[in-house]
Amino acid sequence: MTLNIKKQIGARIKKLRQDKGYSQEQFAEKLGIAPRTLCGIEIGKNFFTADTLEKIIEVLEITPEQLFMINYLKPREELEKEIIDTIKNIKNREKIEIIYKIIKSFE
Repeated sequence: MTLNIKKQIGARIKKLRQDKGYSQEQFAEKLGIAPRTLCGIEIGKNFFTADTLEKIIEVLEITPEQLFMINYLKPREELEKEIIDTIKNIKNREKIEIIYKIIKSFE
């Protein structure tokens, strides 16, 4: 699997921006950068400066850890397979019951 950090973090920024309801133009204005620059960041063509990183975190009201959590970008099928494989390897019935209760709480 090819790892492209700029694309993954750019996609993460885009998702977080959209979750907050900002258009690219609105978000770019809040960051003090051109919309074209933001577009380049979100598609992984450009990378942000340290100053822009601080503004992204501040405007989105997130922690650096939340910004750099990029595992969610795995395809759904891959995540499902990992979850199933992990559950299959658990031998303790009590742990399986706990997982079951957690999953049921999302219904």
